[in-house]
Amino acid sequence: QEQLVESGGGSVQAGGSLRLSCSGTGVTACMAWFRQPPGKEREGVARLHGETDSALVADNVKGRFSISRDYVNNILYLQMDDVKREDSAVYYCAGGGNVWQCDLSADHYIHWGRGTQVTISS
Repeated sequence: QEQLVESGGGSVQAGGSLRLSCSGTGVTACMAWFRQPPGKEREGVARLHGETDSALVADNVKGRFSISRDYVNNILYLQMDDVKREDSAVYYCAGGGNVWQCDLSADHYIHWGRGTQVTISS
């Protein structure tokens, strides 16, 4: 079974930055980051289509978060800048996305990491 491992989570003050990384055998052409805040549904944050290197970022983090990939080492990144308290969540890396429907729908991904906790303090 393909695996994904996230790293880089932790605690940071509002306005600060964090960079999450994701690696493993589950890194494929269509990759994404999702997050699940406490008591809320999982939501898509950003996705990257590796065949075109095109990115899609959710409106609520646009301009603050960016997704990228190291194609040599097969590592997916989520750069989080100017973080806010509402960005606190468990962040998940997702892979194996449908390259024809490479979007922010969780149902379109088959490989998932265990998640990394991000906590933003004021």
